[in-house]
Amino acid sequence: MYLGDDITKHFRTSEEQKKALARLGLKTIRDMLYYFPVRYTNVSEIKLIRDASIGDTVTLYGRIGKLKTRKAFKSKMPMGEAELEDSSGRINIIWFNQAYMAKMVHEGDTVELSGKIAEGKNGIYLSNPELKEKNALPIDMHGSLFGAGSEAAEVFGFPIYRETRNITSRFIYHTVQKILKSGLVQNLEDYLPNEMLAKYNLPKLSTALVWMHAPQTENHAQSARKRFSFEEVFFIQLARKIERENYLENKSFPVNYNPIDIDDFTGRFPFKQTRAQENAIATMLTDMAKPHPMARLLEGDVGSGKTAVAATLSYATIKTRPDGKTYGNLQVAYMAPTEILATQHFENFIKYFKHTGISVGLITGSGCRKFPTKVASAKEPWTAISRTQLLKWVANGEIPILIGTHALIQKSVKFKHLALAIIDEQHRFGTMQRKKLVTKEGFAPHLLSMTATPIPRTLALTIYGDLDLSILDEMPMGRKPIITEIVLPNGRDAVYAFIRKELQNGRQAYVICPRIDEPDPEKEMAVQARSVTAEAEHLRTSIFPEYTIGILHSKMTPAKKDAVMEEFSSHKIDILVATSVVEVGVNVPNATLIIIEGAERFGLAQLHQLRGRVIRSNHQAYCYLFAETKSEKTADRLKAIKTAKNGFELSEHDLALRGAGELGGTKQWGITDLGMEAIRNIKMVEAARAEASALVTSDPHLTDYPAMKALLDIKKVEIHFE
Repeated sequence: MYLGDDITKHFRTSEEQKKALARLGLKTIRDMLYYFPVRYTNVSEIKLIRDASIGDTVTLYGRIGKLKTRKAFKSKMPMGEAELEDSSGRINIIWFNQAYMAKMVHEGDTVELSGKIAEGKNGIYLSNPELKEKNALPIDMHGSLFGAGSEAAEVFGFPIYRETRNITSRFIYHTVQKILKSGLVQNLEDYLPNEMLAKYNLPKLSTALVWMHAPQTENHAQSARKRFSFEEVFFIQLARKIERENYLENKSFPVNYNPIDIDDFTGRFPFKQTRAQENAIATMLTDMAKPHPMARLLEGDVGSGKTAVAATLSYATIKTRPDGKTYGNLQVAYMAPTEILATQHFENFIKYFKHTGISVGLITGSGCRKFPTKVASAKEPWTAISRTQLLKWVANGEIPILIGTHALIQKSVKFKHLALAIIDEQHRFGTMQRKKLVTKEGFAPHLLSMTATPIPRTLALTIYGDLDLSILDEMPMGRKPIITEIVLPNGRDAVYAFIRKELQNGRQAYVICPRIDEPDPEKEMAVQARSVTAEAEHLRTSIFPEYTIGILHSKMTPAKKDAVMEEFSSHKIDILVATSVVEVGVNVPNATLIIIEGAERFGLAQLHQLRGRVIRSNHQAYCYLFAETKSEKTADRLKAIKTAKNGFELSEHDLALRGAGELGGTKQWGITDLGMEAIRNIKMVEAARAEASALVTSDPHLTDYPAMKALLDIKKVEIHFE
């Protein structure tokens, strides 16, 4: 058995199981070994049935009864059912797609069940629990659950793995145990240096893998998790440091600006710049004056003025006229994730540059535009031009600013002297894309990546380890703070009445829902939450029949999403019902109202960013958090959004309160739950960063660490570095 072997070579699997393994990303023996438990059953987790709440992951002990198997009415899904009883009450048990589980025990057996409490049409139940037979019931730390005669608690439990249809935690557990018993892990070469393991008191690889999947004590499990948490952050940092060193080996066009020109340019803005904007601009212009490329991330809340910073840097770049050099007419590329956002940036740049005489171009899949133009009108100060003509003007330097989507990095787009690349909300704009911006002469543009996603500092230091960080933590003067209210079910009617008045005054509204469609009650009981489709119909027929209502969600095609946003922007739609797909979206100044349904289901940072959709004008904006919860803890968490100064403060609060795995959008960064857990530990992040930096400085090609280099190549693919 070898790490690279296909799982199916050594383990008998059905076609359904092969598909399920693929869904979990499990193909090789190595994949299975590194598929770590999400938790371990432990007596300290014991709850009485009466104390279990919907959404809790619990371990319950009791006597099992009412065992039976059946098939779902519509889907014909095989199901096992039972009932568990302890001294405090009874709870139903359902094993979806695992009818055989109801045949593995007998009526009246004493069992340990570990799973998640869910809610269905017949009340709460324990969903797909892991089952373990017990000779007797354990004693709780605070006394017996069931009275005298119970046995002492076990030292530690066994691992629980994330499941999918046709692959259970039990299957993964037994598969991994067979791999461990094969002796394979004892012969694995450790890719972390011994001195690093000793410095941070980390177990060696073979030991850590055994402790991860079969811990004898809690200390074993914690030590293994520490090792692999450190390892994941270390490898991300290592890859980022290598990327940065490679990028800095290129030459760049130094930007030598005239401060008087910059002051004249920014002095025409319709607002006074914040100190955060001024500091960010000064820092970046200092970076851009150097002969190697800048690589920087600019974080700022929605409405904090990132576009104004980008415009100022663009102006400084274009105004550079270096003496004694063979180049001039330096150029700027500004890339946005969607056509509608690219068009919005184009229109904003027209406002910033209309007095300068500097040409600005737009290239998207829908066509090309140029500003200024001799045939401009009051309504449209630009003109549509052919793609061929636009590319010709870009290639000879006549158009110094080109804004667009990913079309900017196609082979047909050639710049004369590209000096600055600005990337808006492009988290995956990585090594391969940057290489496309490097010219044959070895010149690389200065790189500015911008995001409105509030990211905790530890996460930013990790996923953007190759970028320097600047933060806009102030809002423009005169901007009215959003009035935010937490609304319980009995307060809906009053909110709807107020929104109707605002709509009558010409305003528009967003309604955000946690899911797209209603769940199928015959399938596994999905969390009951309002859906876009049902809520849009409810609002259309029962609440706001006199207004036009549109929908937007992630299953729609990009073209359809852009079309809906265009209709909303032009006020053809009064109320837009959407999922969090609008979290990063177009600027609609007239939309000043937002309802967020099931607010307790979103992270604080995500709520803040959704709320930012309605802070794009001087009109008073309102955000209503519709909560279905009765939990004081949840209500207190939501109250934090009313008091926090900015999104970054909220993101740190969310990280501490709910954990990194709850941060909105973490999946896009390709970091595992274990790695995200490590992000909460600033000391671990800083230590991994320091070790990676020192290693790249002393051995940039990892010549002395072949095993580390081989694993890095694997991890770069897994974490989407390319």
